[in-house]
Amino acid sequence: MDEPRVPPAAPDPSVELVHRIVSGDPAAEAELVHRFSRALSFLLRRLTRDEAVAEDLYQETFRLVIEKVRRGELREPEKLPGFVSNMARNLFLGAVRLSGRRQKWYGDAEATETAPDPAPGQLTKLLARERATAVRRVLGELKNDRDREILSRYYIADEHKEDICRDLELSDLHFNRVLFRARQRYKELFERRQGAGRESG
Repeated sequence: MDEPRVPPAAPDPSVELVHRIVSGDPAAEAELVHRFSRALSFLLRRLTRDEAVAEDLYQETFRLVIEKVRRGELREPEKLPGFVSNMARNLFLGAVRLSGRRQKWYGDAEATETAPDPAPGQLTKLLARERATAVRRVLGELKNDRDREILSRYYIADEHKEDICRDLELSDLHFNRVLFRARQRYKELFERRQGAGRESG
C-alpha cells in the first residue's frame, strides 16, 4: 500500500518577496510597503504618540528596509516581518536618544535659556543661532583639544559614540569618563563667561 503523499509546503511569502526584491523587481518593493504599511503605521503611532514623527519614521523605515534587502543584508528572508518592526523600533530609539542628548546638553550648559519653540518664529531662530554661536565660541576656548573634539562631535555633529571611540582609541567606559570631565570643564568656562557678561552689563 502506497504511503499517502504529503503535499509540498506552500512557499513562504516573505521569502518569495525578498527574493523578488533582491532580483530587482520594483513591484515587489511596492508590495512590501503595501503588506506592512498598516502594521508599521500602527506601531510607530503607538511608540511616538506624534503623527508627524511617526510619518517621518514610517518613510525612513521603508527606505532602509528596502535598501538593506536589495543589498542582500537580510540573511533569513522568512524573518522579514520582524526585520521591518525591529528597524522601526531602532529608528525610534535612535530618535529618542538624539532628542535626549540635545536636551541634556542645553540643560547642562544653558540652564537659564528657554527651550526653542517646535515651530520657531524669526526671533526664536535668531536666539537659537546666537546660542549656537556662544556654544562654539566657548568650545574654541577650551584648552584641551580632546575636550573640544569629543564635545563637538558628540553633541553638535551628533556622531555615534562608537565612531568617536574608534577614532580616539577609547573604551566605552573611558569615553564616558572623558565626556563627563569635558562637560564639567565646558560648564565651568561657560558659567564664567555668563558671569562676566552680566557684570559688564
